[in-house]
Amino acid sequence: MNIKPLGQRVLVEPVELATTTSSGIIIPDSAKVKPLQAKVVAIGSDVDNIKVNDTVIYAKFAGTSINYEAKDYLMLEVSDILAII
Repeated sequence: MNIKPLGQRVLVEPVELATTTSSGIIIPDSAKVKPLQAKVVAIGSDVDNIKVNDTVIYAKFAGTSINYEAKDYLMLEVSDILAII
């Protein structure tokens, strides 16, 4: 990964949501909610409590979307991270 967050920032990869329910019902795009869980890909030099590969829960409207090498990422401030799973 060539992206290195600066300061108190964390680069995460949002967790993909299921497109069907456990019983096989397909969930339409209009009913899907934005994922609020993500896997940590890279951390800034001033980040203490979070490590790469942690799964985190972040605030609903947080972060900046980044598309890098055909993958979608989100750059978050540490204050936007609510919990580590």
